[in-house]
Amino acid sequence: MPFHDILIIGSGAAGLTLALRTVSTARVAILSKGDLKEGNTYYAQGGIAAVLDNTDSIDSHVADTLDAGAGLCDRQVVRFVAENAATSIRQLVDYGVPFTRADVPAHGTEYHLTCEGGHSHRRIIHAADATGKAVESTLEEQVRATATDLYEHHIVIDLIRAPGRDGRPGRCVGAYALDLKSGKVRVFRARAVVLASGGASKVYLYTTNPDGSTGDGVAMAWRAGCRVANMEFSQFHPTCLYHPQAKSFLITEAVRGEGGRLLLPNGQRFMDGFDPRGELAPRDIVARAIDHEMKRLGVECVYLDISHKPADFVREHFPTIHASLMDYGLDITKEPIPVVPAAHYSCGGVMTDLRGRTDVPGLYAVGEVAFTGLHGANRMASNSLLECLVFASSAAADILTRLSDIPEPERLPPWDESWVTDSDEEVVVSHNWDELRRFMWDYVGIVRSTKRLERARRRVDLLLSEIGEYYRSFRVTNDLIELRNLAVVARPIILSALERKESRGLHYTLDFPEPDPIAAPQNTILVPANFTARPRD
Repeated sequence: MPFHDILIIGSGAAGLTLALRTVSTARVAILSKGDLKEGNTYYAQGGIAAVLDNTDSIDSHVADTLDAGAGLCDRQVVRFVAENAATSIRQLVDYGVPFTRADVPAHGTEYHLTCEGGHSHRRIIHAADATGKAVESTLEEQVRATATDLYEHHIVIDLIRAPGRDGRPGRCVGAYALDLKSGKVRVFRARAVVLASGGASKVYLYTTNPDGSTGDGVAMAWRAGCRVANMEFSQFHPTCLYHPQAKSFLITEAVRGEGGRLLLPNGQRFMDGFDPRGELAPRDIVARAIDHEMKRLGVECVYLDISHKPADFVREHFPTIHASLMDYGLDITKEPIPVVPAAHYSCGGVMTDLRGRTDVPGLYAVGEVAFTGLHGANRMASNSLLECLVFASSAAADILTRLSDIPEPERLPPWDESWVTDSDEEVVVSHNWDELRRFMWDYVGIVRSTKRLERARRRVDLLLSEIGEYYRSFRVTNDLIELRNLAVVARPIILSALERKESRGLHYTLDFPEPDPIAAPQNTILVPANFTARPRD
């Protein structure tokens, strides 16, 4: 039964950054579902938003983020993140992240900055078109050189809370995790537990995310008694490659930032008819415009064209995309890219404060799993990796100030498999997996209606009952754990969408197609049955 000061669940930018901030003074462990690098960070193409150009300003970054968030961003949080962005970038540079440098340094920066949808300035620092890979690889190298205990190929089943003084659950003191190589369930004890497990876009049939984005952290936190907020705001990236051999290849926002044009099959541009910013409108507007045109014309995709730019420019700025699409027989220097929207990012999540603390003492949440108030009703491009970095640092600082006051947890009960057997009907898991993701796409996708959401609620309640019975009867597997978590997360998404009687940001419903003209914008907060108010410091 391993014991650590800090147990980090997830190994993307948030988890690795927090480990690096704490490992010199604490015993740290990271649990990763697959290889350490496997996750959303590694596949992020665009970059990280930060004010690095002296013609830009913190106020401008804040204003752009508030505008994209459609009235639901927490202004204090937005400013906190924007003010700490440059420091986070300097830390990455110190670690050795190879950001792309400008041909001619200007305006106080030596780095090439690009622009993306919703931004009024060039403030996206990047490593060509594979920023996530550069960040994740560098952080991984740094972490492997430390004393951090790494448990790869471990999927966490549930969090463990100690008994409280009043008989209610107390602090989070560890987790049960399935070792995917041995098939055994292990118990991990810790003074502090950090969820850095990413989002839940795999709940949809089409997504840009890797297979591990199954909402594990949100589901575990919900079962442990944490509130969740704004789960209805699922961001659909406008431009995912449409190709029969491509599973989830994202075409970065930066292609449009550098002049890429969205075209109908007949070659006609259409974005100016939806927003004066054209292709540089925020993602929700672009995704709905594409969805509208596809349904209006009955076509399977639209096209993103950067071929009017010089070929050397395209290859230099988008080497990964160019090389990858050449493998599919597409030369983006000569022809447009077929694209469709796909689920990309979860703006809602586990409620936290500025220090990453959740409702459960001892439990923190950082990155996409968390709801901090930064994104509001729509995340602005390239604020996601930034959020990971800033909140990983603030959570690390908070944890380190508290560790000496937290006793080592007592020995925890082992995982009990005495009443379960090996499954003889795995088809139940695969069938429910497919059904869940398909009805979420059909009924809870880019355009919603009350009738569709009610259908989805009835279906998810039935699935939760079936999955619960299956979970109680058979030994856990990776697929079963992920299916259980996806179903748990799907329900708050549906309930939150039903609760919002307006269209705002990423949530668009045919029954209420405009923002509420009377009521002030409010977050949608759901409270689990076992919620208890967190004691104040």
